[in-house]
Amino acid sequence: MEMSAEGFAEAHSSGITPAAEPAPAAEAAGAATAAEPVAVVIPPASLSPSRASDFMQCPLLYRFRVIDRLPEKPSEAATRGTLVHAVLERLFDAPAVERTAPRAKSLVPGQWDRLRETRPEVVELFADDPEGERLARWLSEAERLVERWFALEDPTRLEPAERELFVEAELDSGLRLRGIIDRVDVAPTGEVRIVDYKTGKAPRPEYAEGALFQMKFYALVVWRLKNVVPRRLQLVYLGSGDVLTYDPVLGDLERVERKLLALWEAIGLATRTGDWRPRPSKLCGWCDHQAHCPEFGGTPPPYPLPVGAAEPGSA
Repeated sequence: MEMSAEGFAEAHSSGITPAAEPAPAAEAAGAATAAEPVAVVIPPASLSPSRASDFMQCPLLYRFRVIDRLPEKPSEAATRGTLVHAVLERLFDAPAVERTAPRAKSLVPGQWDRLRETRPEVVELFADDPEGERLARWLSEAERLVERWFALEDPTRLEPAERELFVEAELDSGLRLRGIIDRVDVAPTGEVRIVDYKTGKAPRPEYAEGALFQMKFYALVVWRLKNVVPRRLQLVYLGSGDVLTYDPVLGDLERVERKLLALWEAIGLATRTGDWRPRPSKLCGWCDHQAHCPEFGGTPPPYPLPVGAAEPGSA
């Protein structure tokens, strides 16, 4: 089935709507309003690639982020990634001939100011840097990542159908999948390419499948929404200057759907029983929640949802 750029942009009629990525808290229970400052905790209602990865990495981490909504400190690496994504998105506002590396680098300071306004917590990153030397190095690294992109893709020859596209689809099972796609390209022949920017380094070949999980997740959502299997999935690694591509087939998406349904069943079981077990790994060293984790002598907060017995036949 062919797809035009205009067809992909039919957001309101298709269930595809540009929006900001939902925070873990909003994904689980919705953001609190001014009239209702304390959000009521409800069971998880949807699944995104990041939250699916959380559960596969460590079920207790998923609980801390989605159900308990414990605060996390911003990191320099993640914040730099957000900044670089914003710059690459905004660059396409300019006419093609003006999409140059100098122009892209010039957008960094303004997007940093905007990020500080929309997410004041990132200011904490440089609270101990009164002279601004560390901030200057951090911004320079962001500029280097932006500049490296021009060696990997030519934005003067690209006209994305969508940028920072929020997508959501409901499967036949009732599971809602949602996420944000960095860029969607639609060829004149109707072929769809999904592109994601990564500010880190490309994984070793043995870990490539894990890196592609997020992209296959997005491809599944696009297929369910548009009945179109994307022609190509593309990961652009700005940290190492690599581009990883994968051309999915329908069987790939069907396998991902089965995997997500099994994952959702496991999440549902943990939600009902309150049994969220930690899964220690090398990634524990980067976790903000060691003080609440039994593996580090901590105690999780009281479970905020009712606990019942597992359903008959549950694993």
